[in-house]
Amino acid sequence: MRDLTLYIGNKRYSSWSLRPWLAMEASGIPFKEVLIPFDFAAGNPRFRELSPVGMVPVLHHGKARIWESLAIIEYVAELYPEAQLWPEDRIERAAARALSAEMHAGFRALRGACPMNFGRKPAPLAVNDAVKADVARIETMWRDALETSGGPFLFGHFTAADAMYAPVVNRFEIYELADSTPTLAYMNAVKSLPAFQRWRDGALAESWVVPEDEV
Repeated sequence: MRDLTLYIGNKRYSSWSLRPWLAMEASGIPFKEVLIPFDFAAGNPRFRELSPVGMVPVLHHGKARIWESLAIIEYVAELYPEAQLWPEDRIERAAARALSAEMHAGFRALRGACPMNFGRKPAPLAVNDAVKADVARIETMWRDALETSGGPFLFGHFTAADAMYAPVVNRFEIYELADSTPTLAYMNAVKSLPAFQRWRDGALAESWVVPEDEV
């Protein structure tokens, strides 16, 4: 049985929802999408019915409930190895997992100061040194991976690592945080994905606005 249902939050803001959604959509993994908006100050109470941590995204597959973005990606990668969500080479696969884990656990300054927002028109934002350090680290990782793989994605073809950094592509664009040639080329590759464009179009069609996520 492979009936997968992915519950997500607002496409305009929910970076953690974007990650597994993009991984599955761009890889051709079939799933049902259910969007539940953040339309309560303390979060939608429906989230608690769906996830043991009361947050989205969460993947339902039969009796399974997987509630972390990276865990969801790992789960579907095992179900659909033909999607090649991780590089085949063992060393490259380890590197892709390391980059993904660093995104999952780090860059709090960037995430806190520059929330993902597909409804924001690009405009420069003054940021502190901690955010600049996060940006520099991400650009270094991207550059090193692209030089090794030859691009256009971090490990040549689209992988889970690209899905994990897709919200950063939006952040770099809308807050105008990076302008190096390799970074912009990689961002354009991600933005050119039909799946990424479908998410963007869905985000722009939403009517919900969350004031605390508007910078």
